[in-house]
Amino acid sequence: MKQNITSALGAVWLTLILGALATPLSAEPKHGIAMYGAPALPPDFVSLPQANPDAPKGGKIIFGESGSFDSLNPFIVKGVPPAGLSALTVETLLGRSYDEAFTLYGLLAESVETDSARSYVEFTLREGAKFSNGAPVTPEDVLWSFEKLGTEGSPRYAGAWKKIAKAEQIGSRGLRFTFTAIDRELPLILGLRPILQKAQWQGKDFTASTLEAPIGSGPYVVDSFEPGKFISYKKNPNWWGADLPFNRGQHNLDEVRYEYFGDGGVVFEAFKAGVITSYREANPAKWANSYDFPSIAAGDVVKSEIAHRRPSGIDGFVFNTRKPLFADWRVREALIDAFNFELINQTLNGGVMPRIQSYYSNSELGAAIADPASGKELALLAPFKDQLLPGTLEGYSLPVSDGSEANRANLRKATKLLEDAGWSVQDGSLRDAQGQDFAFEILLQNGADDTIAMASIYVEALKRLGINAKVTTVDSAQYKERTTNYDFDMTQYARSLSLSPGNEQMLYWGSAGVTEPGTRNWAGINSPAAEAMIQTMLTSTDREDFVAAVHALDRVLTAGRYVVPIWYSNVSRLAYAKQLHFPATLPIYGDWLGFQPDLWWYQE
Repeated sequence: MKQNITSALGAVWLTLILGALATPLSAEPKHGIAMYGAPALPPDFVSLPQANPDAPKGGKIIFGESGSFDSLNPFIVKGVPPAGLSALTVETLLGRSYDEAFTLYGLLAESVETDSARSYVEFTLREGAKFSNGAPVTPEDVLWSFEKLGTEGSPRYAGAWKKIAKAEQIGSRGLRFTFTAIDRELPLILGLRPILQKAQWQGKDFTASTLEAPIGSGPYVVDSFEPGKFISYKKNPNWWGADLPFNRGQHNLDEVRYEYFGDGGVVFEAFKAGVITSYREANPAKWANSYDFPSIAAGDVVKSEIAHRRPSGIDGFVFNTRKPLFADWRVREALIDAFNFELINQTLNGGVMPRIQSYYSNSELGAAIADPASGKELALLAPFKDQLLPGTLEGYSLPVSDGSEANRANLRKATKLLEDAGWSVQDGSLRDAQGQDFAFEILLQNGADDTIAMASIYVEALKRLGINAKVTTVDSAQYKERTTNYDFDMTQYARSLSLSPGNEQMLYWGSAGVTEPGTRNWAGINSPAAEAMIQTMLTSTDREDFVAAVHALDRVLTAGRYVVPIWYSNVSRLAYAKQLHFPATLPIYGDWLGFQPDLWWYQE
């Protein structure tokens, strides 16, 4: 199977080839690959530093989820898959160590090879790698998976596939991918593609929602499930990768189970009753005041606060700028002014949660947004000066209220911005020159109690401006359908961001998402400056240049006023059954991906 490029690859690709030929190449198979520099672990490492290689095996963990699921295909746009399906049952060629910013080590592949220009990547599959049904993982499965995901899967897979000029098998266990563009992250992205069994999908529509579980090579298999109610993953006793150093101390539990409930409040009650055994608390006020139930007092439930060093990401109410109502940045700024963060934070969180100041705050990747751009950041953004919104270069800060319900100063500012944008109060309602009311819907998912409460306070504040906003709640299936097709005015938007952002940023903020359904660009961002910063991130060979590009992107996004930011937490609050344990050594990402349940174990 090959993807052929019949025309010339273009001037950029020619430049890459010439540059590669001019540079002495030292390409050879390696046990791992890092985005910058070399992997921290040597080829003979025993286990990941955050794993406990002596962790006992057995036991189970039970999570609670609000909402529902109706499909066991997590790789497509259609349907709502259950939690954990891909992560627990399907493996990738390389595995990520979350104790490094972005470093991968051999998993299904025993080695990875690329050149200094990263114009190609070559993987060699491990002998003995098998799917859960006992069939070997073959190069044909890998090539089929890459093409199928890239052409018929979720849009998050399409970008990398388009950059592959040639995909081919090398020898009995080798695979080589030659690229069409400069993208230093691409070898790592391909290393993290899910590998599926080609034979399972013969004669089937890959794009259709299904209740047939994918056959993977991971540590778990789907044992039993009832759509919308529960799913149970059982450890595969014949898992081929149990003895790999990368897996040592990971995937220790015999069962990982997810129970589904109507809303978040019911999930917490189920935890108190012992139906689920691990609960993540997002509300610090509840953490302080609501954990006085009997199992806590008896010592049967343990509470832990786990610090992390990852970016804050973005969380808040996103404007759908595809809607003419939110196309003007002054309107968006006015609605940000009207959001009384200090009052809402006090009401819901006891005032203890810090506000998200930018998309990468709480990390070295966060720009000093309040200060003017300078140095490399300024140089990167200068070509787009005429396109950038006010504050991008000069400095931008979120409004701060006095904490009172009136919030007069910020509402006066909001009123002035709305007037400048052509809106005025007429007979108690905010209207444009044509007499059209300023009205919109905040779409939320059933069970999102804290978010619904926050939105309700926000709606009351907007009434002071003459704005008619209403909150609409729908079930998880409707919510997925509407957000996939950008059928909303405003909704909650949360995106976790890593210490090594790359290609996924185009999926989050790239202009293709303005019209293409299923991307994560819910805001409808169409910014040449943002795309240029992402491209610089992908082609930088120097860490300092990379960080400057992320800082510049952070400025463009934050000053774009695409989201009404709320809060983040620099600690995670976990409560869990006393039989559950995790290692003393935490990865730099804290309890993010690869932590629970991967590193946990059960012990009486």
